[in-house]
Amino acid sequence: MPLVPRLPVLLVASLAMTGLVHAQEKFLDGAYGNKDGCAYANSNEAMGSEDFFLLTDEGVTSAATYCGFKRPVTKKGDSFASAVTCAEEGDGGEMDTKLEIQRAGNDYVIVFEDGMRWGPLKKCK
Repeated sequence: MPLVPRLPVLLVASLAMTGLVHAQEKFLDGAYGNKDGCAYANSNEAMGSEDFFLLTDEGVTSAATYCGFKRPVTKKGDSFASAVTCAEEGDGGEMDTKLEIQRAGNDYVIVFEDGMRWGPLKKCK
């Protein structure tokens, strides 16, 4: 049997394996946010609130900013750290920075590299 017909199958299989290697495991046990952030997490409908903060395995979101995690998110005791790419509403550009997701009892506080803090964010119900 010639190898040529099997080449596409091998290529697809190797690409699938590559995707699995780079997949980030979930590091949170659910979404965390303030009241309006959790309402969005539960409904996927924007409330138009200016007081909106949400933490998920994909990123952190406020009323005007979204920061997506670059992989891998690293564990530091009860907390986590990650490089992120942030986009602000109306800005049109992206900015790379780092943040820590610090455990505060049962909640999390997001601390950006520049000292800005979001939280405490409670587990969404």
